[in-house]
Formats: sequence, C-alpha cells, structure tokens
Amino acid sequence: MDRRVIPLAAVVVAVVLAFAVLAWVTGNRGSTIGGPFSLVDDSGHPVSDTDFRGRFLLIFFGYTYCPDVCPTALQTMAGALQRLGPAGERVQPLFITVDPERDTVGHLHDYVALFPPRLVGLTGTPGQIAATARAYRVFYRRVATADGGYSMDHSGLTYLIGPDGRFLTAFGPGATSDAIAEALRRRLGS
Repeated sequence: MDRRVIPLAAVVVAVVLAFAVLAWVTGNRGSTIGGPFSLVDDSGHPVSDTDFRGRFLLIFFGYTYCPDVCPTALQTMAGALQRLGPAGERVQPLFITVDPERDTVGHLHDYVALFPPRLVGLTGTPGQIAATARAYRVFYRRVATADGGYSMDHSGLTYLIGPDGRFLTAFGPGATSDAIAEALRRRLGS
C-alpha cells in the first residue's frame, strides 16, 4: 500500500468522526458535555478543571504524533486568539492528549512549545484520559500501522467552555480562525 494513503485515510477518518460528533453534540444540547477532570499539565503539575474557572477554555483533544489534523487545529486556535488581541487573554487554550503512552509530560512540553506560549498541554493516566474523553464525548482509538507502530483515530472538535465550566459550543475541523474569533468576541462582549 502506498504510504501516502495512510495519512490521507487518517485525515478522512478524523474529519468524518468530527462531523459525526459535532452532529451528535449540537443535536443533544440538553446532554452534559464536559465536566470535572484531573490531569497533569506539560510542566508536570496536577491540574483540574477548577484551576481554569473564570476563563473561557478552547479545548482540543489529539496527540503529538498526529501528522496534520492536530497541528492544524492548534494553529487555527492560536490564530483565533491572536485576532482577539488583549481580549484573548480571557481564553485559555488546552490540548488534551488521547495518546498518554507516548505523550509523556516531557514530550508534551516540547510539543506545545511549538505553538503560542499560552497553550497548555494536558496528559494523564490512560484511565484519566478515558474519563475526560468520555465527559467531552470524544471518540479515539489506537490503530496499528503497517510498520508495527500505531496512530490514533480521534474526533476533531474544538470545544468552547464558559468561565463557569459549562459547555457552550463546538467547532468542527473546517472552522476558521476568523469564525472562532468572532464566536469568542460575541461571548467576551468585545
């Protein structure tokens, strides 16, 4: 099989999963999305959802070995915050790994350093990641690759959580920095 087909297939799967989850999320607004979590940040400090109260959160679930969907989503998130200017300081971007086996604290720290400085990477035990992903209705699974390694299929939504910790909306993989910035601007009142 052509090696270029595997990354393309992963992108297609991620986009399809993201739209399926987005349809489910927007069709089930009465359902609880999000909630308490206890993880470890990319500096090795334990954090919970309550550590972020008072700020809006933009949360993306992915993994550092992702070839395209994750870095694109994180760049889009960074672009949206940049467009907000000083008002963007009220928004905390988070990247939560779905691959805690490889995304150790040190590896995650090096990865988030490639993005704007306010991005915080979060990891934890497989059980902590599973519980957090379940709370956010995030799909993910490990997929073996032909070279004996693995990749991760995962949904590709960016979640907007309010300062009170409640789910507000989700942005699909096609959302632009401008669209996310505009949605945030309305919420921030700026």
